[in-house]
Amino acid sequence: MKRAILIGIAGGTGSGKTSMAKNIVRDFDPEQVIIIEQDSYYHDLSHIPLDMRHRHNFDHPDAYDFDLLKSHMQALLEGKPVHVPIYDYKTHTRKKETLFVSGHKIIVLEGIMVLYDPELRDIMDIKIYIETAPDIRFIRRLRRDIRERGRTLESVIEQYLDTVRPMHEQFVEPTKKYADIIIPEGGYNTVAIDLFKTKLISLLKQLEE
Repeated sequence: MKRAILIGIAGGTGSGKTSMAKNIVRDFDPEQVIIIEQDSYYHDLSHIPLDMRHRHNFDHPDAYDFDLLKSHMQALLEGKPVHVPIYDYKTHTRKKETLFVSGHKIIVLEGIMVLYDPELRDIMDIKIYIETAPDIRFIRRLRRDIRERGRTLESVIEQYLDTVRPMHEQFVEPTKKYADIIIPEGGYNTVAIDLFKTKLISLLKQLEE
C-alpha cells in the first residue's frame, strides 16, 4: 500500500534542481516532506587510491548505486524507515553516519539521473525536468564546486569538458522525454512552483482518503 508521494526532479548540473525542490516544499510541514539528493547514492570509492578518485566519471549512470536508491524509495513509499547515505565530496566516500528518514508523506528526489532508471521512474507520482541554458549551468557548477567542494578552477573546467558535458548530452538530456513537465530555470520559475504546490495539496488529500 502506497503511503507517500514520490516526486523526481531531474536536469543538468547547475540547472536549479535543488532550488526548485526547496521552493516547492517550503510551505509544507517539514515532518511531512523531505528532499533526498541522488548524489547521496554515489558509490563509495574508498577502494581507489585518494589521488586517483577525482578521475572517476561521476556523471555516468554507473556512478550511482541505483539498487540501493530504488530499494530506499520503495521502502519510504510503503511507510518504512531508511538510512540514507551521507556522501563526502572531498574524499568521494560515504561517511559512517547516515540520515534516518521515516514517516514523510512527500519525498522529493532530485539529481541529474533520477529519470534515467525505468524502475525508479515507474514508482514516481510526478516527474520533472529542469531545463536551463548550458552557460548558466556551467557558471553555477563552477561557483558551487569551488566554494562548497574544495575544487580548483582548472579541475572544474577539466571535469566539465571531459565528462560533465558529454555525459549530459548522452545520458541526462535524453531523459527529459520521460518528464511529465519540463520547467525552464528551476527554482526561479515562480509560476511553476505555485502550480506544483497546488498539485501536492491535491495528492496529499488523496493519500488521506
